[in-house]
Amino acid sequence: MTLSELKILVQERGQISLKELSLHFGSDESAIEAMMDRWIQKGLVKKVEPTKAQCSGCALCGDDACFHYEWIGPRVVKFVNK
Repeated sequence: MTLSELKILVQERGQISLKELSLHFGSDESAIEAMMDRWIQKGLVKKVEPTKAQCSGCALCGDDACFHYEWIGPRVVKFVNK
């Protein structure tokens, strides 16, 4: 897992939980948090605590405090060759 891989996944999803990132990359949450802090410092990502209405209901957070990373940087446009 690299900083770029984390950035791309958050960009593509728009918003993703720390637990989802941990499961996706098979990495420790504290390691992901440390890496995501870099994107937060650059102003491209922010950490948010979603309300129950905003949560996708993935059940990954359980009763623990849950937060998500939200992409706030420029949107990426993908072009598909036909």
